[in-house]
Amino acid sequence: MHNHNNEVKMERKRYLWKRCAPVFLFFYFTLVSCYSDKAKTHDALPVNSETPYDTAAYQRAMDSLTFSSRHHYSENYNFVVKSDSLLLLKQMPEEVMSMVPTDSFSVKRHEHLVVADIRIMPNDSIDSVWVQLARDQNTFGWVHESQLLPNVMPDDPISQFISVFSDTHLLIFLIIISLIGMTYVMRLIMRSNAKIVHFNDIDSIYPTLLVLIVATSATLYATIQLFTPEIWRHFYYHPTLNPFSVPPILSMFLILVWSMLIVGLACVDVVRHYLPFGAAVLYLCGLAAVCAFNYIIFSLTTLYYIGYVLLVVYFYYALKRYHERSHCKYTCGNCGAMLHKKGRCPYCGVMNE
Repeated sequence: MHNHNNEVKMERKRYLWKRCAPVFLFFYFTLVSCYSDKAKTHDALPVNSETPYDTAAYQRAMDSLTFSSRHHYSENYNFVVKSDSLLLLKQMPEEVMSMVPTDSFSVKRHEHLVVADIRIMPNDSIDSVWVQLARDQNTFGWVHESQLLPNVMPDDPISQFISVFSDTHLLIFLIIISLIGMTYVMRLIMRSNAKIVHFNDIDSIYPTLLVLIVATSATLYATIQLFTPEIWRHFYYHPTLNPFSVPPILSMFLILVWSMLIVGLACVDVVRHYLPFGAAVLYLCGLAAVCAFNYIIFSLTTLYYIGYVLLVVYFYYALKRYHERSHCKYTCGNCGAMLHKKGRCPYCGVMNE
């Protein structure tokens, strides 16, 4: 019997290694592959050896670099129109300020624009920053920066994703839909006594780990918005998925995002092996609902400093529930199945005392 128990333990270790090794290897190679040791030279800096001796060109480069560091974009930056339309003026800013009759044209939603020139007009009472945009090689127009930025977004998929999910109306809609969906799924799970994270969980740490990662990332996201908004603003204009090329707090957030993706895939794989197809789908829906609830609660409450206390309490509660309800303490002496308590094995029917 002693040898049999040793064999069961060894088999269990081999099984866990087969499940965990691909996840950690995927995580390692993903982070390594996205590392890039490129020279950190800004586009606004002169790259020609003769440029520093051209005082005017060098001054323009330095002015462009100063503007880019404060506004996070510069000439040749690409935008996409996100509003219904954006009005551009054909006249120069000096002509507009001199009350010269102006001509204008509009660009429509989803049209691409390139920053052609930037002018600083200190005497302008509305906005001192004027931006010239090019729709194509023959169509140029000027607009105040204060009118431009709310109506455009960077021409990058990550920036566009951030812009869409930062929209206030969409956030309110998602909160309402998430709460309704979560209430329905939770009620369905409770009535059918199905498996669900925190309450009637499976014997795997991955679901608990996923909801904790979501709660932590939501708290960290709100922290960045609260204390270092310029870091997030720069990330919005120059996004990257490489956690090694950004400031430490943003690096932690990106690592959590990668971890969320990897642990989420691990959850799907584990649930698929633990539960039948119908029960697995219902469990994953409940897990998604808990993740959505965590994102909403922690991202909002952290803005009022309550989220930090809630996160500590939530970590304690989640780990305690996992240890009490999910962690199997016994192994069947006949088939090696994991058991929550002694007694008859539900898999082979052998009594374990």
